[in-house]
This record gives sequence, structure tokens and C-alpha cells, in this order.
Amino acid sequence: MTAPHRIALLTQADCAFCEHAKTVLAKVGADHPLVITEIDLTSEEGRRLGAEAGVLFAPGILLDGKPFSYGRLSERKLRRALKAAAAPATTPIDPTPKQ
Repeated sequence: MTAPHRIALLTQADCAFCEHAKTVLAKVGADHPLVITEIDLTSEEGRRLGAEAGVLFAPGILLDGKPFSYGRLSERKLRRALKAAAAPATTPIDPTPKQ
């Protein structure tokens, strides 16, 4: 079992894209371990995180502390990112023949 991914969801009131993001996160969370923290974009913490991440409008998504997206959340993009993060790191093979 892999460690859960941390999602910070920066939202605002009366935001249809925010509701969409919550639906996408619930669906993806059924397949991937996620810890989701919802933060109001108008709060002090929300404004700070949004400014640091370059979030221009809600919803803003930070994946494991790094900016991921803002606006309409793409389920496909999120699933690809989580799959890539779960893939084991590969060591490049040295093509130089050994003497």
C-alpha cells in the first residue's frame, strides 16, 4: 500500500468548478489513497497558498504540496499524475560496454 497523496483543494463559495473538483476527487479517491484538505481561497491561508502556487481562480489543486491545476479539474490528468507518482523510479541503464 502506498502512502496517501495530499491534496489541498482551494475553493470559494458558489463555485461550480469547485463542486466538480470535489466530485472528481471523490471518484479518484476510490482508486488512489488521498488525504484532501479543503481551504477557502478567501482565507488568509488560502490567499497565501494560492499566491505561492500561482492559482488565478478557484478551484486550485495542490498535489503533495506542489501546484497541480486551477479551474476545471481534469480527472484524466489527475489519474495520470497519480499513476506516474506511484511508478517505481527506474535506474537508467549505462549503454557503454564494460571492458
